[in-house]
Amino acid sequence: MFSWLGTDDRRKKDPEVFQTVSDGLRKLYKTKLLPLEEYYKFHEFHSPALEDADFDNKPMVLLVGQYSTGKTTFIRYLLEQDFPGMRIGPEPTTDSFIAVMHGDVEGVIPGNALVVDPKKPFRKLNAFGNAFLNRFVCAQLPSPVLESISVIDTPGILSGEKQRISRGYDFAAVLEWFAERVDRIILLFDAHKLDISDEFSEVIKALKNHEDKMRVVLNKADQIETQQLMRVYGALMWSLGKIVNTPEVIRVYIGSFWSHPLLIPDNRKLFEAEEQDLFRDIQSLPRNAALRKLNDLIKRARLAKVHAYIISSLKKEMPAVFGKDNKKKELVAGLGEIYARIEREHQISPGDFPNLKKMQDLLLAQDFNKFQPLKNKLLETVDEMLAHDIAHLMVLVRQEETQKPVQVVKGGAFEGTQNGPFGHGYGEGAGEGIDDADWVVSRDKPMYDEIFYTLSPVNGKVTGANAKREMVKSKLPNTVLGKIWKLADIDKDGMLDDEEFALANHLIKVKLEGHELPNDLPCHLLPPSKRKVHE
Repeated sequence: MFSWLGTDDRRKKDPEVFQTVSDGLRKLYKTKLLPLEEYYKFHEFHSPALEDADFDNKPMVLLVGQYSTGKTTFIRYLLEQDFPGMRIGPEPTTDSFIAVMHGDVEGVIPGNALVVDPKKPFRKLNAFGNAFLNRFVCAQLPSPVLESISVIDTPGILSGEKQRISRGYDFAAVLEWFAERVDRIILLFDAHKLDISDEFSEVIKALKNHEDKMRVVLNKADQIETQQLMRVYGALMWSLGKIVNTPEVIRVYIGSFWSHPLLIPDNRKLFEAEEQDLFRDIQSLPRNAALRKLNDLIKRARLAKVHAYIISSLKKEMPAVFGKDNKKKELVAGLGEIYARIEREHQISPGDFPNLKKMQDLLLAQDFNKFQPLKNKLLETVDEMLAHDIAHLMVLVRQEETQKPVQVVKGGAFEGTQNGPFGHGYGEGAGEGIDDADWVVSRDKPMYDEIFYTLSPVNGKVTGANAKREMVKSKLPNTVLGKIWKLADIDKDGMLDDEEFALANHLIKVKLEGHELPNDLPCHLLPPSKRKVHE
């Protein structure tokens, strides 16, 4: 008679079993979170419902910046080829949102056709109307880079008189929609144009709660001298600090992301190092995509729970018959007090609540009679999902990472600096002398030999204690010197001969010049007398 009780209890004890992470996320959302969202009209206040394509799509990178900061050129630089619909110029030339995606044939899909394609994650953008859809296209092209990621190019953010002209759609809301679904948001700044316009400020505030996805690129940095660059960097950090209200500093990459010669090459090494860091960050996106989707679903579930408490509280306070309009205005005006009460009663963090002013504006347009009272079963289902099913999916994420081959973005600009003499750091630090016929350490060996023979060698070798006395003069930490010792003591006898001692000093010099030590000794650093033995 009460067999359903037993089934429900078993379901609570045993987490769902899934084949893949994306399959698990899709199933959890549709069976456990979506019912709560629909019951409390979540989609009318926050974000449209997720679709299958949202769980299966490739990682996406969103580029945001004022006009002429080099957003489209940045994409061109990554792909190393033009894409359909590309326009580059000093004035606002990109007047559309362009989703640059992989396709077997080059072509452009207009916005209205794009939002009815179930295989693309853009169906819910039809809510922004024709004014937006006429300014939204998908550029498809066969590119190895786009096999792993998709890139969203956005219209240049306006400044001065231009920003008074209406776009015909809610630009900040569209960017917020994309921000919820992308894996990385890159804000581009021009080294000559650091002023943050009102529209740009509004956009950055709309990206709140997505600071973990945000990176900043200070572009066109080759056009200014080193001293000016330091001032520009400081001014940029100060400007961002006023808008992005987080104690942590957003990572800023400095460089010149186009394929033209550097105008002022003084900071070439800095630009190369920064470019490699940014490329590594972008290349890691496919590997972390499942974890990002899991994280976004948890954030969404927490917001949906808070939303349910807010709507049910408003419903509870509404009178049954008379004075509904006045009570509605009173409740909207006192929404901050309702937030505080929910926070106390349900031990919810203040950071989980939606923006107060935005919520008040949205509530004024709603019919409170259609709101639903608190339904504990829906909330318990979401709590159970967060407590048990998500933990099971986390294990599955790690399993997928170990079983699948390492996924990185390949092709385009990502290939150009990976191998060969133009790879970052090639022929520098521990890589110095990699192409030389002679042992690179031999250049300074006479100087190291003088020191070696003052350390009382026995049978052509100095003891560890004597070598340590000399090595600590470098003032490097013991952990670093210990690693140098392991690399230099090739025959592992706890002593150093003259070649090993010279090698240890060479590695100390490499570290003191600011380079990283290798984990294993490269072949070209092996002393000539040890090479046959080592082989």
